[in-house]
Amino acid sequence: MKKLRYSLEIMLLDLAVWLLPRLPRHLLMVLSRVLGRLAYWLDARGRATALDNLRCAFGDQYSPAERRQIACKSYQVFARTFVDLFWSPQLNAENWKPHFDIITDAAAEEKARENGAVWVTPHYGNFELISQIWGFRGFPFTVVAQDFKNPAITHLFRRLREQSGHTFISQDNAMIKLMKALKRKGHAGLLTDLSIAPGRAATAIQCYGLWTSVPTLHVELAKRLGLAVITGVCRPLPDGRYEAHLFEAIEPKPEDDTREVTQRIWDLFEAEIRKHPECWLWMYKQWRYRPVGELSVPHPDYPYYSNLSEALIQMIPEALRPQPQAE
Repeated sequence: MKKLRYSLEIMLLDLAVWLLPRLPRHLLMVLSRVLGRLAYWLDARGRATALDNLRCAFGDQYSPAERRQIACKSYQVFARTFVDLFWSPQLNAENWKPHFDIITDAAAEEKARENGAVWVTPHYGNFELISQIWGFRGFPFTVVAQDFKNPAITHLFRRLREQSGHTFISQDNAMIKLMKALKRKGHAGLLTDLSIAPGRAATAIQCYGLWTSVPTLHVELAKRLGLAVITGVCRPLPDGRYEAHLFEAIEPKPEDDTREVTQRIWDLFEAEIRKHPECWLWMYKQWRYRPVGELSVPHPDYPYYSNLSEALIQMIPEALRPQPQAE
């Protein structure tokens, strides 16, 4: 039964890879909106997560109706991301420019060409396509990606993602592999807005004023190798094009506090998400762990799915730790 399901999955995806590059852009945009809205209504669990994330992040800034609208648009942006990934074989080093407005830092890019760099972005806008464009611009990334249960799907996505010169690697021994690539003056591409278990590979930062546990791999690589962390996002535009914007090249020193640098990088992304909240992946469980509340009663300021974590509490500087609330 599993083999049959795997075969059907790859047949459908192969059909998408064949069909979508043959459709005009305006039809792809319509398809993305339809698929996103359909996913919003069918994915009850993801929809509940998105709406509660928006409540916790923005409080009363948006009404319940506005939160539903933002959540639905977030699904549509996510659908467009993957529709365009399947469409992306249409792009090459010569023809991508009409589809993108690039706002960049020439000095930071030149330094990255000379020394290598760590490039980071959140799950915002089209994080898939902008990676490919930077490959066409002469920055081949080494990227860590999680394998799918279906090996054929893993192979298909790797083929799509590597077409501009990137190398995708598994999570096994990822830091060692990335360090080897960066020591050769290469480039690492990382998504940094992941909620991971508190531990040695994580730190505590405030995301919309709420503590969460996120990876520090990008900061540690830059500190150890003396490289810049280059931050940026790719925002979808209504006409089917994109705006890619590099924010800042941050060069942490070995003695810099990893948590503070990680927070500084996140703050750049949060400021952009606040301008265009529909572009972020709100259906992801951004706050899996929380430092306040009883195990059996979720704290009202955190999403329903969050769990009390003593390890997260220990990662927060003592002066910044939330104070216990009176019962």
